[in-house]
Amino acid sequence: MKNRLKAIVIIAVGFSSLAGFGQKTRKNLSDYVNPNIGTAHSRWFFYTPASVPFGLAKLSPSTNAHLGNLQGWEATGYDERDNSIEGFACLHEFQIGGIVIAPSVGSLQLKPGRLENPGEGYRSRFDRKDEYATSGYYSVLLKDYNVKAELTATKRVGFQKYTFPKSKQSNIIFDIGNRQGESGQVKDSKVTITEDGRIEGYVITMPEYVKKYQAGAEVAMYFSAVVDKKPNSFGVFNKTENVAGNKEISGEGAGAYLIFDTKENEEITIKVGLSFTSVANARLNLETEAKNLDFDHAKKNSLATWNDYLGRIKVEGKNEDDKVKFYTGLYHALLGRGLGSDVNGAYPMNNGKVSQIPLDVNGNPKYNYYNTDAIWGGFWNLTQLWALAYPEYYADWVQAQLLVYKDAGWLGDGIASSKYVSGVGTNFTSLAIASAYSSGIRNFDVELAYEASLKNELDWRDRLAGAGKLDVKQFVERGYSPQIEDIGFETVEAGSGFSASHTLEYSFSAYAVAQFAKALNKTQDYQKLMKLSQGWKLLYDEETKFIRPKDSNGKFVANFDPSQPWRGFQEGNAWQYTFYVPHAVEELVATLGKDVFNDRLEKIFEISQKNIFGGGKTIDAFAGLSGYYNHGNQPNLHISWLFNFSGKPYLTQKWVHAICDEFYGTEGIHGYGYGQDEDQGQLGAWYIMSSIGLFDVKGLTDVNPSFQVSSPLFDKVTIALPKALNRKPFVIETANNSKTNVYLQEAKLNGKDMEKLSISLQDIAKGGTVKMKVDAKPSEKWSK
Repeated sequence: MKNRLKAIVIIAVGFSSLAGFGQKTRKNLSDYVNPNIGTAHSRWFFYTPASVPFGLAKLSPSTNAHLGNLQGWEATGYDERDNSIEGFACLHEFQIGGIVIAPSVGSLQLKPGRLENPGEGYRSRFDRKDEYATSGYYSVLLKDYNVKAELTATKRVGFQKYTFPKSKQSNIIFDIGNRQGESGQVKDSKVTITEDGRIEGYVITMPEYVKKYQAGAEVAMYFSAVVDKKPNSFGVFNKTENVAGNKEISGEGAGAYLIFDTKENEEITIKVGLSFTSVANARLNLETEAKNLDFDHAKKNSLATWNDYLGRIKVEGKNEDDKVKFYTGLYHALLGRGLGSDVNGAYPMNNGKVSQIPLDVNGNPKYNYYNTDAIWGGFWNLTQLWALAYPEYYADWVQAQLLVYKDAGWLGDGIASSKYVSGVGTNFTSLAIASAYSSGIRNFDVELAYEASLKNELDWRDRLAGAGKLDVKQFVERGYSPQIEDIGFETVEAGSGFSASHTLEYSFSAYAVAQFAKALNKTQDYQKLMKLSQGWKLLYDEETKFIRPKDSNGKFVANFDPSQPWRGFQEGNAWQYTFYVPHAVEELVATLGKDVFNDRLEKIFEISQKNIFGGGKTIDAFAGLSGYYNHGNQPNLHISWLFNFSGKPYLTQKWVHAICDEFYGTEGIHGYGYGQDEDQGQLGAWYIMSSIGLFDVKGLTDVNPSFQVSSPLFDKVTIALPKALNRKPFVIETANNSKTNVYLQEAKLNGKDMEKLSISLQDIAKGGTVKMKVDAKPSEKWSK
């Protein structure tokens, strides 16, 4: 039974992460970050406050992480509605997770126990008023033990500090060899207590998406931890045994425990070096980043790093909730797709071996390797944000993708420790690489990047399942992917159950790589890719005026229902996907007819507003799949911006503001819709771009890409990057701004009237000022 000692003194844990946001005294941008927003029904990687931007070490409390993840994508980890914590995991990445540490007081328990009955395990109850979270730091009071837990991190090192009550048995449990979040079934694990007191080991898992997209592969996670107090006793355990006094154990469920005699309010700190390559490199990461670093200085550094990164886009305005949404969204956009290489440049190869990133003259890696969720839809949020404000990360992201290409021969849409984990069966990596090049990010092997991108668009021979696009042969030869009705959610060389959405996606991706080819004077490739980019026209049904799947005989499928998801359309329907022609919007407008296009699009938003632009208040990631518009998923995130191409830009201004104000919230349940899938920063990044009034439906894929312009939510936006990135500050000022004044009346770039509502990325990089004036009535000024 758990020890429930009463506190002699009150431990000041900090204000509730939600209640605290009602306060007005915010000195730093990190004070606007509220990680608890949207944590009801959130993904494994969503809630990791103790981290640095794009870091490897991502620490957070878990309320339900040990339950596993049956299909690889379900909500797991931390849920705003739960009231007990089972431990603090150090790794939270797409399909990767583990290295759990938990404190307890009293009799030793080595299993976390169930939410329904916290007393049966080492988990502890907690109150929200005793919890505080921001970017870079987390703290909570574990009520069952009267232990204050605090978390922070460097890039590759997790810090956990526990403040214990007076007790003859204060425990620290290293729960290493069990499934956590999206990590998948455990194949093996090992924990060793070394002679010098380190706790080290590894866990090898088989995530569900790895099993699907690269059968037989596995993901290894290594750690090396130091504790700043020597225990009175110790032991090791696994699924079948608990051995007091032993220093080493292996097998599923491997772990270790340390038992201390603590004074009242005694602090014990654990530093955990992490690596995807070896225990030795985990130790090296720890020694290099944190050998002489204590918890308080690590926390200070983490907060400073976050404020530096958040400060690249500064927003000013009268509405505090908008700033909370903005910086929490930016935090999420900078949180996912984290570091996977070590301080010495070692990184995990696709085949499970370890390779080396080239070093510069000072012996430092020339770039970093990063894990990444699929980039599906990321061109309407993340890559635009990276190109605008974090180009050095975008460059490294490309380098990581090329490492996998060199190792395994194909680009991977999503990669977990270099293993293929697409999740959607397509592959937009070539589009994102082409966009990087068009955006002026070129400090990588351009010819190799083009080779990999072209192969991704056109080649099917010996194509790996993990590279996605298994039906690309059909697209290249027919111009579309045929619908196979009895295949379910699968894709094969002959076609797909998602044939229509694949055709639209491949058409867009072909256009992007065509622009890459054009820039490199690859004329024949350009012409071939541009022809393929017209594939969407083959599926346009003039009778229904929808994109409609076709079979292998070229006939439209029968019994067509444009509201039906999953039949021909992945995670969406024909209402949503018919607008998926971002590279040729003017042609789509002409094909539908301008009046039909505008009337349909406006009615879609009028109807969808009643359902909060997605799944309503249903707490489910897929709640909006049958609707007309679903902001909680990727396929139509761009369509509120399409009025800029159809003569009614004021409707883009209207509906973008409405989505920002109504779909996004500042609560644990109403954050990103209600339980919608934020997908490693995608919905947060959409808010960032849309709220500052800059967005490109083409995902910056044109040779000289431009942002479409709308009215910002803020009075002033300042984009200022570090001097080393060689970009000048760009400012957007909006006069007469309010929640009712959303319509642009005037827009001047560096003193000159803007004839078109677009600004090139090159002009933004040069620096300057846009001055806008808004009012409550639409203006026809930019209509055509």
